[in-house]
Amino acid sequence: MRVKCDAFGLECHDYQPQQVIKSVEKLFDGTETIEVDDDFIDQFYQSSDGVLLPDQNKKLFSNQYIILTGKSDPKKSAVCRFINYQVPLKKVYNFKDIWGLSANNKEQKFAMDLLFDKDIKVVSLTGQAGTGKTLIAAACGLEQVLNSTKSQGGYDKLIITRPVQPLGRDIGFLPGTLEEKMMPWIAPIRDNLEHLFGDRTALDMQLEQGTIEIEAMTYIRGRSISNAFMVVDEAQNLTPHELKTIITRVGHGTKLILTGDIQQIDNSYVDAVSNGLTYAVEKFKEYEISGHVSLIKGERSKLATLASEIL
Repeated sequence: MRVKCDAFGLECHDYQPQQVIKSVEKLFDGTETIEVDDDFIDQFYQSSDGVLLPDQNKKLFSNQYIILTGKSDPKKSAVCRFINYQVPLKKVYNFKDIWGLSANNKEQKFAMDLLFDKDIKVVSLTGQAGTGKTLIAAACGLEQVLNSTKSQGGYDKLIITRPVQPLGRDIGFLPGTLEEKMMPWIAPIRDNLEHLFGDRTALDMQLEQGTIEIEAMTYIRGRSISNAFMVVDEAQNLTPHELKTIITRVGHGTKLILTGDIQQIDNSYVDAVSNGLTYAVEKFKEYEISGHVSLIKGERSKLATLASEIL
């Protein structure tokens, strides 16, 4: 199309109907740094009822994490979650030893805070490879499915799914039954769960009992998923329409977690500003039932972190 337009001397533009932001840099990251009086930070720590945030010139969203810094002493700081100006700032609980995992940085701490909040129904986690998006979501899901009963606010099952989108050239049709065909696609999810369980036998037992479901997204249309902890991995490869189809499958009591890296897109029909994950982050940020965190620091290994930065 560009060659034809160039031949006729016509101006050509990209087709951009679904672009909710103009550039990746403008994507909502879920955090904001606010400078306050040092006394305000002291009140935040000392008050049992919480403190109200003074009106700000900048717009803040529900469940946005605020990093408070002192005006006279920048090293004096506090982290909290903003709901609205009529509700006191919420202190961020530091979850430890969740299936052997603890938050290694403040962004992971924010993510766990959202994942354990029963009132938040949609959580989106973005970040480069190795920041712990899928592993943290799976660990928090296992904790609330296997170690919490329904009466305690737990979920009936953990569902982890991902789109069937190959990296590079497709190898063609796969032989075998439906389960055998799906194995290459769900292998990354199994890797994370086996790491958490530390034992393949224990994982297989939970899979047989139906407490944990690992599946590809191909056959999700028509389902109604109730009281489940559902993780959609690699959500950046979804179109906004596909993501809408998934979200409308959510039934009563289900919590939906979207994870992905908008810089690693294998779907040729979407890009960093038009994919389903970016679309969800921007559309849901206005509502109190959703929360978003952008994970920054890589925790997988020094090599993985370095590769994400320089390659």
